[in-house]
Amino acid sequence: MGATARERVARHRKRLLAAGMRPLQIWVPDTRRPGFAQECRRQSTLLREDPLEREILAFLEEAANREDWD
Repeated sequence: MGATARERVARHRKRLLAAGMRPLQIWVPDTRRPGFAQECRRQSTLLREDPLEREILAFLEEAANREDWD
């Protein structure tokens, strides 16, 4: 009989670890959750006229190096 899924995953993880990789878990907002889009709009509206937000966006635009992005 072949290896179980648990055994295959364990071997895969062992190979990744040997290659210098490490596991990482991240949590991100659930874009499917009811109210998500409304909350995005609410936060965007709060920032729309914020002078500091405009300053930050201008800085990011200037700092972005997109010469080779074609």
